[in-house]
Amino acid sequence: MARNCIIGLLSIVITLGFGSLGYASDLSDCDRNGSPGKIAAAAKKNPAFIAEALQSCADFPIAGDAAVPLANHSNGVDVDSAPQDEVSAIERSDHFFVLRRQPKQASGETFVLLHGSGGDETTMMDLASRIDPHAVLVGIRGRLIQDGVTRWYRRLTPTRFDQDDIRSEAGAFASFLRDAVEAKKLDLANTTFIGYSNGANLLAAMALLHPGLVERAVLLRPMSVLESIPDVNLSGTRFLTVAGAADSIYAPFAPALEAMLRKHGGRVEARTIKSGHDLGNDDVAVVSEWLTPFNAVSLNQ
Repeated sequence: MARNCIIGLLSIVITLGFGSLGYASDLSDCDRNGSPGKIAAAAKKNPAFIAEALQSCADFPIAGDAAVPLANHSNGVDVDSAPQDEVSAIERSDHFFVLRRQPKQASGETFVLLHGSGGDETTMMDLASRIDPHAVLVGIRGRLIQDGVTRWYRRLTPTRFDQDDIRSEAGAFASFLRDAVEAKKLDLANTTFIGYSNGANLLAAMALLHPGLVERAVLLRPMSVLESIPDVNLSGTRFLTVAGAADSIYAPFAPALEAMLRKHGGRVEARTIKSGHDLGNDDVAVVSEWLTPFNAVSLNQ
């Protein structure tokens, strides 16, 4: 009987040990692209685990319930690429969540990163670090959650958007940037903005609505979302647009955005790569080339 008790206790210990290893696997992914989704998946198995998981991610901002990561992460594929019916469940944060990562040997350049639908402040980190491992990375999370999906502004259909919401959120983001500059947390002269899909569209809209803030912008899989364009001068802004040849929904909209930016004085380099709506090695190569010192940066000085 004693032997049976010992065997039973060993079984419990082994079971708990393997369970802990499962959770440890999630925790070890805190710094990886899409890791909050893994944490949220683990939390479904053990709701009490979510607080411990968030605290174990040193770079992950914690501010009550609003900091709990969403499980609906795109991992580089914007969920807008799958058409859906109009949704109306809306939540909005009062502020932007920010994740800042500074390499040991920083180059003095900063990338401000705007994710696509379903992403967050961590989503673009891996891609950006491959573009320039020495750049300071500042990931921003869009304030809007629509039907459980993180976004930068309210969507009506996959290609039509709430115009008032775009202007309101672009204004909020512009104010956020001005505050960061005033607090000397951001030097716009040494900053390149990199936006993907929904984030790229917000970035382009902000550049038009609040000119002078953005000097260099990389727009990955973008489209024009503003129905009314203000009469502005974008001659101080350089844009790189990167469309995916196989992106059947959004690639057809890219030329109109490029033409509109040029019409208002923006210096635009338009590239199309062999890709769909997802991001990959070709994006890293194209953006890295565009950001060489004698190309993008020095020409703005």
